[in-house]
This record gives sequence, structure tokens and C-alpha cells, in this order.
Amino acid sequence: MVRTSSASSSVTGIAFVAVAAVLWGTTGTAQSLGAGALSPFWVGAAQLAVSSLFLLLILAASHLQARRRAPAAAPGQPLLPNPVRLGLRPAWFLLASLGIGGYSIFFYEGVTRTGVAVGTAVAIGSGPIWAGLMQALVLRAPLSVLWWAGTLVSVAGGAAMVMARGGAMLSWSGLLLCLLAGLSYAGYALINKRLVTHMPPRVVNCYVFTGAACMAVPVALLYSGLPQWSLAGVLVVVYLGVVVSGMAHMLFSIGLRSISGATGVTLSLIEPVAAFVLAVWIVGEYQPPQSWAGLLAVLAGLMLVIGAEMRAQRAVAAVQMA
Repeated sequence: MVRTSSASSSVTGIAFVAVAAVLWGTTGTAQSLGAGALSPFWVGAAQLAVSSLFLLLILAASHLQARRRAPAAAPGQPLLPNPVRLGLRPAWFLLASLGIGGYSIFFYEGVTRTGVAVGTAVAIGSGPIWAGLMQALVLRAPLSVLWWAGTLVSVAGGAAMVMARGGAMLSWSGLLLCLLAGLSYAGYALINKRLVTHMPPRVVNCYVFTGAACMAVPVALLYSGLPQWSLAGVLVVVYLGVVVSGMAHMLFSIGLRSISGATGVTLSLIEPVAAFVLAVWIVGEYQPPQSWAGLLAVLAGLMLVIGAEMRAQRAVAAVQMA
């Protein structure tokens, strides 16, 4: 019975993360509509600010609904619980905010310098590798050979998909920024995994994204000055903030409650798959054979990662039953 519930929980978690990755895959299509004269720094900062406001509105709506259902118990309940009272260190939220904020800033600026193909391949492809290394070296929880095999196959496939689009530019600073983006996101995912096991995902994300926005906006002001808004830019930023950051990361956080953080990061490689499907199905883009081969490699690698995750969950369940 424990094994069945554990396996079911893992499947649910994988499904939530997969849906989140599909939403992330719409980023390129949204940005193709044009963000006006907004700099990459402001695209990332404004996206975080919108997602913070969106998550705060969700919390306020759920709090109001709770007060209507149980008016006698609600007055003493704050909108945002104090994480310290739940045994959570503020430093964890700070690091998570640095991770998600750093990813937004580093990624958008990195792909501007290197080109979308190379930048996306380095940022998204390095994330699972960073996550696996951190989980093994920092958390002392090494991952299986099957997990590493699946991750490396998926990373190679994802790199083949995005590199086939061409448009690469050699920029060492851009490559470094994209590597930092992958590292930032991997760190965020591993810390977020710990946070959402103690607090509701909507509360965790509200804290994290608000902190990230507070860090990113001054950086955008420093490096890009005041933003140049346009209607297209506002619409793109609102979509990125509400759907790509707010909704997708909520689903991602819920999924992390039942799978490992490193597996969650690897499953984010579904993002280029979703972008590929959108490009072929909606935009009607021609994709070379290299892209199709990369797509198959990503899917094959993800199947190995999912198998490794399910095997690990069954091992944990067996230990609990013993």
C-alpha cells in the first residue's frame, strides 16, 4: 500500500513538473511577439515583479475564501505565515530568491550575447548537471548511474535541438552568464524542494519571487536605466510573469513535493520539446533532421530519468515498510 501511494505520488509530481515545463516552452513564442525596447535586464526584472504580484493576489484570494468558510478561526491567521515559526531559516528564502532572480537576469542577458541557440543550450542543459552535482556533493545524496545516463542523453538531445536553429555567436561572457543561469536555477530548485515540504507552495513562491523581484529591479535600473514601455512589451511581460513564472513555478513547486529536486530540474528539459512542437505546429517552422534526432534523445533520456526516480521512490518505500 505504501509502495503504491509512493509511486502514485511520484507520477503526480512528474506530471506537475512536465506541465510547468510545457508552459516554460511558450517563452520563445511569447517573446517573438516583441518586448518593445525593454532591455533583457528589464524583461527579467519586470517578469519577476508581475509574478510576485500575481502570487500575492492568489494568497489574498485564498485567505479571503478561508475567512468566509471559517470566520471564527480566520482572524488570527496571517496572510503570510512566519517561516521562522515553522523552523525555516530566512537564509533559505534569500538563497532561493537569489537563484530565481539570478536565473532571470543571467539567462536573458546571456542569450542576448550568445544567441538564443547557444544560450538556451548552455543555460537549460547545464541546469540538470549542476543540480546532480550539488545534490551529490552538498546534500550528500548521490544519484544513480541510470539517472546520470538519462540526464546526459537528454542534455545532449536538447543541445542538438537548439543548436540546429543556428544563429550562434561566440561570446565568452555570454556563455559564462548562461552557465550562471543554469547554476542559479539548479540551486533554486534544490532549496525550493526543502521549503515546499514545510510550507504551502503558494506561500513559498510568494516569498521567493517577491525577494527576487526586489533584487532584480535595482539591478535593471543600474544597468539599463528607466524602462521603455510599449503595449507589446507590457503584454509580453504580463504573460511571462503570470503564466511562465507564476503558474508554471507553482506547478513546479507542487511537483517537487514528491520527486527529487535534481529530477525536477532534468524534467525541465521538456521545455525545448514544447518549444519545438509549438514552432512546428503553430508557427509552421521547418525543423532539420538534427532537431528531430535531438527530440527523440530528449524523450529517451527523460524516460530513463523517470525510471530512475520511480526506482528511488520504491527503494524509499521499501525502507519505510521494513
